[in-house]
Amino acid sequence: MNFFISDAFAQAPAGGETSAITGLLPLVIFGAVLYFLMIRPQVKRQKEHKKMVEALAKGDEVVTVGGMAGKITDLGENFLLLEVSDGTAVKIRRQAVDSVLPKGSLKEL
Repeated sequence: MNFFISDAFAQAPAGGETSAITGLLPLVIFGAVLYFLMIRPQVKRQKEHKKMVEALAKGDEVVTVGGMAGKITDLGENFLLLEVSDGTAVKIRRQAVDSVLPKGSLKEL
C-alpha cells in the first residue's frame, strides 16, 4: 500500500544550523518587554505610594482604597484615625490610603 504515499524524510534546515544565541533571542526580547511594560512601572508606583504613606500628617484630607474620604485626626505607626463626618471616626491602616486630596476638598461636599 505504500506505493501511493511517498516516504517523508527529515531534512536539514536550509540555512544550516542555528546557534543557541539565536534560539534564546526571542526569550530575551520577551523578558525585556515584560520588564519595561509591566514590572518597572509597578515598582515605581509602589515606591511613590510608600513615600506618600510615610508623608501623611494630621489634618490631611485623604481617600482610602475603599472609597471613603475623610480627614486624618490621629496617626500611629501602622494605623490612623480618619474622621469621615462630624463625630464619626474610623480606624484604618496607613497602607489603605489611596491618595491625598488638596486642602479644603472635603468642605465642598
